[in-house]
Amino acid sequence: MPNKINEKEIPVLAIGTWAWGTGINGSRMIFGTTTDKSTLKEVFRIAFDSGFILWDTAAVYGMGNAERILGECAKDKQIILSDKYTPGKKFNGKAIDKSLSGSTQKFSGVIPDVYWLHTPVNLDENVKYMCLLLKQKKIGSIGVSNCHMKQIKRAEKILNQCGQSLAGVQNHYSLLYRGSEKTDIIEWCRDQSIPFFSYMTLEQGALTGRFNSKNGFPILSRRSFAFPKSKLKRIEVLHTEMKTIGEKYNLSISDTAIAWAISKGTVPIIGITKPYQAQALAKLNNVTLSESDVAQLELIAEKTGVEVSGSWEKGI
Repeated sequence: MPNKINEKEIPVLAIGTWAWGTGINGSRMIFGTTTDKSTLKEVFRIAFDSGFILWDTAAVYGMGNAERILGECAKDKQIILSDKYTPGKKFNGKAIDKSLSGSTQKFSGVIPDVYWLHTPVNLDENVKYMCLLLKQKKIGSIGVSNCHMKQIKRAEKILNQCGQSLAGVQNHYSLLYRGSEKTDIIEWCRDQSIPFFSYMTLEQGALTGRFNSKNGFPILSRRSFAFPKSKLKRIEVLHTEMKTIGEKYNLSISDTAIAWAISKGTVPIIGITKPYQAQALAKLNNVTLSESDVAQLELIAEKTGVEVSGSWEKGI
């Protein structure tokens, strides 16, 4: 049975907008690049027309700018809206209300189909408050992100007490970071029929083959610190294997990384900012890698000795 959110069938992948915003936590700061609104509107049109109707964003992406641009693109379109609240150090219900209200306004009154607790800070209080928002029909469902197993189960227990269940779990997951698999989170989600959304599947470009020891990431960006040229050199052998395996399925290196995540039973969230990236996604609708190819990719990935986790990830 296909995974669903609010009775809406989830596509094989979601589109991420982390790189759509400007300013703090925006595209230049995180990715070392800039985005153009007119280009992003074309990106949205191509992806939407290809059937990719699940769009993931957050109030913190570009401090609201990513939501604003996506809201303009998606106006009068039937999408599955995935949005996030990033909690402060202290629980504050009014802060959730304010953040949600601002997000909803950017989407012309459309509520998030799934509203994520972006980090597990004050998890109990935040999830309980979000349950109230759900009962008030201000959000469609609740998910948790960047959580380890104990936190996920705790969130599910709170929701069950409210007569609800988790709509999804969203964690970092790629060939170079399989924490949620090794700690049995993905298996648990599968057993509970809860969709697992994998973000940073392409490691912000490190698993596209475009960047290597000779062509590194833009300096002073988050990804240049996470993947200096010395580390990119170590994963070039993985690029070679991804290229070889991908050719059997008519896939590029980046397509192969995404197909791997799909083959593992997850819903990858793929950030795109250019029309050609949107056009390339269509072929992934009907691709599943063989078990032997999945195993080979994982073997080579492990041999690189490269595993990159975010500063926000603990015990995942």
